[in-house]
Amino acid sequence: MGRMRYAPLFLIIGILTASLAGAGTPALRPPVQKADLIIVLKHKRQLYLVRDGRVLKRYPIALGLHPEGAKRWQGDGRTPEGHYVVDGRVPGSHYHLALHISYPGPEDEARAEAAHRSAGGDIMIHGMPNWYSELTMRMAPDWTSGCIAVTNDAMEEIWDTVDDGTPIEIRP
Repeated sequence: MGRMRYAPLFLIIGILTASLAGAGTPALRPPVQKADLIIVLKHKRQLYLVRDGRVLKRYPIALGLHPEGAKRWQGDGRTPEGHYVVDGRVPGSHYHLALHISYPGPEDEARAEAAHRSAGGDIMIHGMPNWYSELTMRMAPDWTSGCIAVTNDAMEEIWDTVDDGTPIEIRP
C-alpha cells in the first residue's frame, strides 16, 4: 500500500521534468513559404515576393543614383530593367547579405557593346553597407550603383524566402 501512495508523486515529477527539459528549446517556426517570383517596380520603389501569383510580402527599396531608364553600361548608376534570375548568394559581401542577379543578359551586353562600354555585372539585392550604423538603419533615397537595396531586416527575410534560380522581373 505504501508504494501506491508514492506512484502519483513519481508521475508528477516525471511530467514536470519532461516539460522543463523542453523549456530551453526554441519554438518551432512554421516552414518559410518560398517565393517563386520577385517583382521590382522601380517607379514605386517596391520589391514584391510572389508565390503562385499571390504577393507574400512587399518591401520598400532604394535603387541606383540615376533610377530612370534601363541600365546602359557599368558605372551609369542605373538599375537594370528586364527579366533575370537570382543566380547566387554573397553572404560575405560589403553589405548585409546579398543575392546576385543574372545581369547582364544578351540585350544588356549588346546595348553596352554598341556604346563601346562594359555592361558590368555586380547587380544584387542587398541590405545596408556593413559599416552603416544600427542607429540610422532606415531606407535612404536612391544611393546604390545600380543594385536594389533593402533594410537589413528585409534582407534577412528575402534571403530565407528566395532560392537560387528564382526569376526576377525588374520593371520601370
